Amino acid sequence: MYLKPKTLDDAVSLLASTGGDILAGGTDYYPALGERLPQRDVVDISALGEIRGISFEPDWIRIGGLTTWTDVIRTRLPRCFDALKGAAREVGSVQIQNRGTVAGNLCNASPAADGVPPLLALDAEVELVSATAKRRIPLAEFITGNRKTLRQPEEILSQVLIPRTIEGAASTFLKLGARRYLVISISMVAVIVRSDQAGRVAEAHVAVGSCSAKAQRLHHLEEALAGCDAIPGIGRHVTAEHLHPLSPIDDVRATADYRRDASLTLIRRALEACVEGR
Repeated sequence: MYLKPKTLDDAVSLLASTGGDILAGGTDYYPALGERLPQRDVVDISALGEIRGISFEPDWIRIGGLTTWTDVIRTRLPRCFDALKGAAREVGSVQIQNRGTVAGNLCNASPAADGVPPLLALDAEVELVSATAKRRIPLAEFITGNRKTLRQPEEILSQVLIPRTIEGAASTFLKLGARRYLVISISMVAVIVRSDQAGRVAEAHVAVGSCSAKAQRLHHLEEALAGCDAIPGIGRHVTAEHLHPLSPIDDVRATADYRRDASLTLIRRALEACVEGR
């Protein structure tokens, strides 16, 4: 059965009563089916305007779960969101960006999901809504592994929340693939650098995707960068040892060793881009 609720309350009620599959942009859902037909009821939430769009609150910036990547690109956002905008431009083709949703990218939980590293770097949290409860979870905990999350079948990821703590910081997203566009990444990095009045790194956030079962922050590297001069040459502070938390694999796109080397180079370049012209 195909169901298309008009409100979030109706949607979570239908999920609870039918145990159906959520359909949003459909850019992951339909390819996963292949030539098969859906085996369960389909709850199409694409009409839920209440969870689409970007809004500004005193302490948070809210990105509705149904916000598309094109919405992200077109919305005026603080400088620290430049990495997220850069990732949005890498999510498939323009047609995919027009349909694919932020929540879908997160719930799909691919290790190569472009939106995850920049949102991790922004300290994002996700809001999950069911017919009986609402809960918030840090994105770093929400994705638990390759295609695995803490979302329960009856829950909808309604919002992504970003704290308004580093809005003046510079940010960069870099991605390496076998070709320039429409490619699954070999490695990708999102970096945010906030400088103090003395021109030193007050805060650095570094997240890497496609090099582990899930994208992750490199906290030891972030600590090592704190207090460094925020000037060209900052990339030299990054060493191979800082990438030890990553666990890349060998596959058809690249070897594990190549992924590590590529990630090291991308992080250095992203840091340089963040301090350029400061």
